[in-house]
Amino acid sequence: MVTGELKNKIDRVWDAFWSGGISNPLEVIEQITYLLFIRRLDDIQTLAEKKARTAGTAVEAPLFQPEEEHLRWNQFKNTSPESMFTTLADEVFPHLRQMGDGSTYSEHMKDARFTIPTPALLSKVVDMLDDIPMTGRDTNGDLYEYLLSKIASAGVNGQFRTPRHIIELMVKMTAPQPLDEICDPACGTAGFLVAASEYVRETHSDSLLDATQRSHFHRSMFHGYDFDSTMLRIGSMNMLLHGIESPDIRYRDSLSEGASEDTDKYTLILANPPFAGSLDYESTSKDLQRVVKTKKTELLFLALFLKLLKPGGRAAVIVPDGVLFGSSKAHRVLRQILVEEQKLDAVVKLPSGVFRPYAGVSTAILFFTKTNSGGTDEVWFYDVRTDGFSLDDKRSPVAANDLPDVLDRWLSLSKPHSPERDRARTEQSFLVPKADIVAQGYDLSLNRYKEIVQNEIKYRSPHEILSDIELLENEIAKGVAELKAMLS
Repeated sequence: MVTGELKNKIDRVWDAFWSGGISNPLEVIEQITYLLFIRRLDDIQTLAEKKARTAGTAVEAPLFQPEEEHLRWNQFKNTSPESMFTTLADEVFPHLRQMGDGSTYSEHMKDARFTIPTPALLSKVVDMLDDIPMTGRDTNGDLYEYLLSKIASAGVNGQFRTPRHIIELMVKMTAPQPLDEICDPACGTAGFLVAASEYVRETHSDSLLDATQRSHFHRSMFHGYDFDSTMLRIGSMNMLLHGIESPDIRYRDSLSEGASEDTDKYTLILANPPFAGSLDYESTSKDLQRVVKTKKTELLFLALFLKLLKPGGRAAVIVPDGVLFGSSKAHRVLRQILVEEQKLDAVVKLPSGVFRPYAGVSTAILFFTKTNSGGTDEVWFYDVRTDGFSLDDKRSPVAANDLPDVLDRWLSLSKPHSPERDRARTEQSFLVPKADIVAQGYDLSLNRYKEIVQNEIKYRSPHEILSDIELLENEIAKGVAELKAMLS
């Protein structure tokens, strides 16, 4: 977590942009991303130079040639504001766009735009960023996560960010392994990929000591796709600052024709795909339409996930509630595929306020495994009522939080004689046999299976009530008569 002095420094950088004339929070993040990337390039070159001096060799594949020394962060940061502004606008940014080291970072910098309006603002921001320590992976990652949180708090483009605590729950429930190939086909700021990488570092640190495994972790484990170039740059930088050297973050409209060629490629998909509106039916992948004939993006993404996963691969994805009970043929067919042809593991219903203040839509997390041969014996349902934050637009922290219980009960299911199997459908979580789901037309809404205990209320007989009313009327008549007697 970013706290105290570091948080204040980042807040001052943010405020400087706003007071300097850049009010779009996404543009602020983009410009900070460029500057952090430029500073990172200088750090990489400095490290390479130290290694070369120690080994007595030349720097291998230098990022800056001798005649380009003035383009390095540690050089231009000491120049006058006007000179720095000219250097960045006319030389550093063109240099970024021409970089060809093959990394995803350089790829996304090809259309980088320098939009800081004045030399004074640039000089002020460079001084502030130079004063922020960026030597540790944890600090770098936390710093960028805090910046990304400001996209949401500013109320613009908040749809790009799934709440961090929801992401972490999904990651822990799927438990990424060192040999996994993890994909988010609608990656946005790469929050799912970052959380998965942190989980692997924390729980499988020994595996990263192996050179082959370490190379897989940095170069072929994480895959993210998006069709927003700004998001790709931000997501790439997020991965870089969390210590992933070369993730596969690429431009792709995941639902378009020809974009789903990676059949049977990934072992784990973590995603919160966009589910607002419909697509152009003609441009949508015919492969996906053969699975489910629809324009609904949420259904097409589910079909895409099934296509991308290897047999045995698993997925945790957020879907709108309509996917669980929608009555169209496409809805029913997709649910039937999940239950009959694959292995549907769990439906975790989220409270409707999770995505406030940007959307009040009710959602759920689907957990499933691709088998192509069925395997659904029973499905685990959990009704999350609170996630540790108020469910209004303020989303203030509160004490009540079901998420730790979700994880504990999920993990207990794998144990022999799990007490979870004995829970009644009146409880917050329970198991539903496949036969019951089939009997309900593959409806996956929790309320379809949840039982509510009604407390029996005993009412008095009408005769007793009428008798009481007569007594009251007699008392009132008697009181009125006494009042009249006093007045006469």
